Amino acid sequence: MSHTPRTVVRSVTGLNLKLSSCTLAVHDVDEALGFYLDVLGFEVRDDVEFEGMRWVSVGPPSQPDVQIFLESPGADPGVSPADRQAIEDLLATGLLGRLSFVTDNCHATFEHLEAAGAEVMQEPINQPDGVRDCAFLDPSGNMLRFTQPRQAS
Repeated sequence: MSHTPRTVVRSVTGLNLKLSSCTLAVHDVDEALGFYLDVLGFEVRDDVEFEGMRWVSVGPPSQPDVQIFLESPGADPGVSPADRQAIEDLLATGLLGRLSFVTDNCHATFEHLEAAGAEVMQEPINQPDGVRDCAFLDPSGNMLRFTQPRQAS
């Protein structure tokens, strides 16, 4: 069986891109903030209140440029009432947002987060491609996946 090489696609900017920010819809900003600080060990980057709305950004201490914004669906004034209701409906069913992290020890990460009280979605398993991963849910049902890349042999 012959193997056809993949076409390499260059990014539009010609640069290596890194995540700088993302937004997660959460039921309760304070509850979510407690989870990200106490369970994941993140730190607060910004905590802004304006006209009854609140946005909090957090991130891992080792990555000061990364900001994960936690906000309730009603916090963004640009969201229409219909979109706000759709987001609320998705929040009610869970798994609205997903974050993926790379870890060098999936088993240790799993044990730490489980001991801290995080809700287990998937215990550590080995995927067919050799990657080991596990997953948890934050208090609003956003999935957090932790992946340990395959070790070079």
